[in-house]
Amino acid sequence: MKTELTQQKSSLTERSVNTLSHLIILLPQDCLKAKSSQGWPALPHQGVLKQRLKRGGDEAALLTTDLPNKASTRVTLSGIKKEMARFELLTLARKLAVPHLAQNPTTVSITAVGFTDEEAEPLIKAMVAALLAASCDMPSFKSKADKPSKLRTIQVLGANKRIDFSRTIAEADGNNLARQLTTLPPNELTPAIYRKRIAKLAKAHDWKMGFLDQAALKRKKAGAFLAVSQGSTEKDAGIVHLRYTPKIARKQQTPLALVGKGICFDTGGTNLKPAQYMHGMHEDMQGSAVALGTFLALSQLKVPYVVDCWLALAQNHIGPNAYKQNDVVTASNGVTIEVMHTDAEGRMVLADTLVQAAKLKPALIIDYATLTGACHYSLSARYSGGFTNREVLIDEVISAGRNSGERVWPFPIDKDFDDELKSKVADVKQCTLTGEADHILASRFLQRFVDDTPWLHLDLSSGNSKGGLAHIPTDITGFGVSFTTQLLFDNDVLTKIK
Repeated sequence: MKTELTQQKSSLTERSVNTLSHLIILLPQDCLKAKSSQGWPALPHQGVLKQRLKRGGDEAALLTTDLPNKASTRVTLSGIKKEMARFELLTLARKLAVPHLAQNPTTVSITAVGFTDEEAEPLIKAMVAALLAASCDMPSFKSKADKPSKLRTIQVLGANKRIDFSRTIAEADGNNLARQLTTLPPNELTPAIYRKRIAKLAKAHDWKMGFLDQAALKRKKAGAFLAVSQGSTEKDAGIVHLRYTPKIARKQQTPLALVGKGICFDTGGTNLKPAQYMHGMHEDMQGSAVALGTFLALSQLKVPYVVDCWLALAQNHIGPNAYKQNDVVTASNGVTIEVMHTDAEGRMVLADTLVQAAKLKPALIIDYATLTGACHYSLSARYSGGFTNREVLIDEVISAGRNSGERVWPFPIDKDFDDELKSKVADVKQCTLTGEADHILASRFLQRFVDDTPWLHLDLSSGNSKGGLAHIPTDITGFGVSFTTQLLFDNDVLTKIK
């Protein structure tokens, strides 16, 4: 059941507060300090709140307490610094949501007092995003299932200006979908099962759906993709193609293409992973889940241009037919590839998928993949890596990351990195065996398959972050949906690239 958002202009009164079960109050931090000349804005139960806040020290500017009223209203009060970075604000919002959602309420109310309408809007949106993320029910297979979230209403109180939450909701829906899919165990999300789930979504949202199965990929000579999938006994791998078309599309607007790596389980292939590194490899399809979640968000927001979504669904299995080191295969654009390591399968399935996406000459391709350990070693799980063949996008990537709270940092992909990928028997090596700068080399490899199409590759090193990240409370973060909407809407990159 969807959570409803309501807005009321009326200011808080003691009588109205006494009817609430859960209330989050956001105030300028400066007004909470003992020596502040600004003073508290008018609030119901102000005396009680001041007294209880003082016990923890004014500088803490954070309080959770139950009011001494008939409803025992649980109140969280927090001071907000001016010009707080988006990541910091979202992280605080998650912290403020915890004491309320721990009681599994049906309704949570939010108010921002002492701010202008322009100042209050991003604060309230951050709080709503945190509540929507934390109240999302994740897949569970416990015999005694966790209680589902009862949150059905988020109330915004005292807002003079009506706030448009459509994008906040769409981003939350996309992120929640990505996290739910990525959480599913590998026996519950094989490529065949995944495709059925996608088909249901396509029917519900009126998306056009196609599927390039093994036979179709053989006809297209997609040898890079087929090399990975040939180790599976189940011949269910393939490339899903979704298309969203608005009722009224911009004239002469070429489509945006989203591409996702969907390795539903990665054993490492014949270069078998040890147990500690194979654990969690059902999450190796998170790139496809983020692409799909972003696609869902854009279609819900009814963007006025065509969007394609390409999902490379496969498993990297071992067996007598599995591909192996020193195999030479040919991708669908004619590039021959020498296999160096079977655990570098993601770039192989993406290669042929990017070729298919680029054939339609989109204005921009964005691909998402949990691709390399090197990117994680470089950035940790706090950031994801960005790689692009258009310099104009570099500053946009940094800006969109900062302003969305899903931080991305760009890496170089200069041509001389190709020296490391020279093969004696093929056009290119799949990777090197040293692992040095593998995130950069993987990007140089992938660039061969987009032709000259404007392209942004996201290596999702922050796809899993222990304890959550920003407003997301789960280890699996679904990172990338909000970053992409920021890039498209606020940074307007489709008008800036050539």
